[in-house]
Amino acid sequence: MTTGNALGTPEQLADPNYTPPLAQAVPLGIQHVLAMFVSNVTPAIIIAGAAGFGFGSDQGAQGFPDMTYMIQMSMLFAGIATLFQTIGMGPVGARLPIVQGTSFAFLPVMIPAVAGQGTGAMGALMTGIVIGGIFHFLLGTVIGKIRFALPPLVTGLIVLMIGLALVKVGIQYSAGGVPLKGKPEYGTLAMWFPALVVIVVTLGLKFFTKGMLSVAAVLVGIIVGYFVALAMGQVNFGNVGKAALFALPEPFKWGWEINWAIVIGMCFMAIISAIETVGDTSGITKGGAGREATDAEVTGATYADGLGSAIAGLFGGLPNTSFSQNVGLISMTGIMSRHVVTIGAIFLILAGCVPMIGAIIRTVPINVLGGGVIVMFGMVAAAGVNMLSDVTWNRRNMVIFAVSLAVGLGLQLEPDALQHLPSTAKILLTSGLLPAAALSIILNLVLPEELD
Repeated sequence: MTTGNALGTPEQLADPNYTPPLAQAVPLGIQHVLAMFVSNVTPAIIIAGAAGFGFGSDQGAQGFPDMTYMIQMSMLFAGIATLFQTIGMGPVGARLPIVQGTSFAFLPVMIPAVAGQGTGAMGALMTGIVIGGIFHFLLGTVIGKIRFALPPLVTGLIVLMIGLALVKVGIQYSAGGVPLKGKPEYGTLAMWFPALVVIVVTLGLKFFTKGMLSVAAVLVGIIVGYFVALAMGQVNFGNVGKAALFALPEPFKWGWEINWAIVIGMCFMAIISAIETVGDTSGITKGGAGREATDAEVTGATYADGLGSAIAGLFGGLPNTSFSQNVGLISMTGIMSRHVVTIGAIFLILAGCVPMIGAIIRTVPINVLGGGVIVMFGMVAAAGVNMLSDVTWNRRNMVIFAVSLAVGLGLQLEPDALQHLPSTAKILLTSGLLPAAALSIILNLVLPEELD
């Protein structure tokens, strides 16, 4: 890691408008990309798999073109949304080193909305993402006024529920994924071994190394697991040659279709994502400059969040939000320069215009990705627990937490309990996330401060 003296004075390093020497700024920008790369492309792979055009589908013979496209859009629009934050346009953007990326938070709502429906479900999903993004953008005007309704009890529970809703995916992937379910190969040691290698290497690097290796621990873990899987004959390069060297995004690639369940789900999750971005913005200014975020920075960050998601949806990308792991990276390096993150964003945009990169990412076996996903989604749940540590656990708060968690997790585990409801309500409620979030918000607002 480069020392602060070579990069600039302490005052310069705490200034978002300062640009370190290019020889240091470029690797620092790439470091930001490495820290978020796996988390950024994983949601696209998960949604493609859930819809039925990912691993194990009949698209494999054609080189998984739609999944490759979604991976490509994840990189491209993460880069564009990051530029909205770092460079800004009028009131849009915090003009801080905020890295945007594809959000895990929306997955529990998106997975049931597209499950098993193939590319036919993607038009409605993308429409929901666009409308949700516009709603998210509009939240920027009132974000300061609704924060009171989302104390750590509520936000911690919601983040915990996101993690709990997704941990099943990591185990499923590590055992061989949906394509192998019901077959003898599912859950064999041959499937589990590369996933376990990923977990062991990731933990080893995270806790026993420093600098770039520690920051990119999940990425390096997946690369090591990839080579193990390659040695075991689990990697297929057959379709890489079918990918183009350069391609531009296609507007309305899957059409336009209103599905109210998806629209409502996306708008509700936009509120959660906006609060997360407010927290990340505050984390960056505290960690990098030792000050609170200004109202203009918080509002601008929320505008950029929503605009980035809406534009991504127009071209077949998934919703974007600020990436918390990069907030930690800024606290660790002490470098507040937004221009460093701009360099990282440019790398993401260039990668997003090269489908060959998406095709190479797609060769990562599903069980190898599973090892990384177990760590990532476990960390999401752990982040929720960490938020809950700020809660005063009196009887009132315990009742709110208990009822919300029991209903949300219960509906998620037993979706057939709602089989007689209309399909819109079923999609919204069986995610578990939305009922848990709604209950915790309502109970927190209506229950008296102390129960006798």
